[in-house]
Amino acid sequence: MGVKVAVVGATGLVGRKILEVLQEKNFPIDKLYLFASQKSAGKTMMFKDKEYTVEELKEDSFDRGIDIALFSAGASTSLKFAPIASQKGCIVVDNSSAWRMDKNVPLVVPEVNPEDISWNKGIIANPNCSTIQAVVALKPLNDKFNIRRIVYSTYQAVSGAGQVGYSDLVNGVKGEQPKKFPYPIAYNVLPHIDSFMENGYTKEEIKMVNETRKILHNDSLRITATTARVPVFYGHCESINIEFEKSFDMKDIFSTLNSAPGVIVYDDVKNQIYPMPITVEGKDEVYVGRIRRDESVDSGINIWVVADNIRKGAATNAVQIAQLLLK
Repeated sequence: MGVKVAVVGATGLVGRKILEVLQEKNFPIDKLYLFASQKSAGKTMMFKDKEYTVEELKEDSFDRGIDIALFSAGASTSLKFAPIASQKGCIVVDNSSAWRMDKNVPLVVPEVNPEDISWNKGIIANPNCSTIQAVVALKPLNDKFNIRRIVYSTYQAVSGAGQVGYSDLVNGVKGEQPKKFPYPIAYNVLPHIDSFMENGYTKEEIKMVNETRKILHNDSLRITATTARVPVFYGHCESINIEFEKSFDMKDIFSTLNSAPGVIVYDDVKNQIYPMPITVEGKDEVYVGRIRRDESVDSGINIWVVADNIRKGAATNAVQIAQLLLK
């Protein structure tokens, strides 16, 4: 028996990818509704060889017994429409930052904390793309060796900033001025994702800290982050320095990651094998390489974590949550 599914923000970069992933995973859809802003209403989109017309999202859009709505339309849209949808008996999987840190809303990565889905009250938050891939690699290590401290340094693709970010790189190579970023992203690196806060950190950096703590159920975990935007279309890269409470053997680190759900250990430096954005594009797994001991502390390692930010970092994670809801 299929379910009634809505995709909100269907015409955007992530919305389109959600439809692609739903089709690939053969999600059991009985009826599909596509919603977007007024300016996209009336457009047509294909799903499983059938044409659908995009509707403008309105307050009565969910008066049709929709079971699951996958939102990817920005925080202000989610703040307004997710409660309306959930009041109508629909479960919302939200891809924006709107609900992530709400204590009544589970923040879920299916390989990491699927049990948190059980206490949802109609809204489930999809974490930030950079957080999702990090915690998939961190969770099995934390379970075994107890993480004491994390240092994140990220190298994030322009598609993380949506269609406008993507276009800034395409057009920047032609010498055009940026529309999304404050400086050209072509041939450049911007140590600046989202807005700056009073303490000198960006919102993206604080998101990674707070979301990691929430997902790993440890509010006192020591974490710091520096996030940067690089001129790559798809695929976020992260250098993660981890300090453990317990001593370890490097063999155990490798075997723990090798058996972790959703992780592919891609690490053979003798043959120049390590994850890169071109390795992961179009894939759902999180690739981990450059795994080595941090010799500056007693019990630390460095890992290099790469994933497709539009798939695992957004669309795939949302669809995986929806799959868990069906169970």
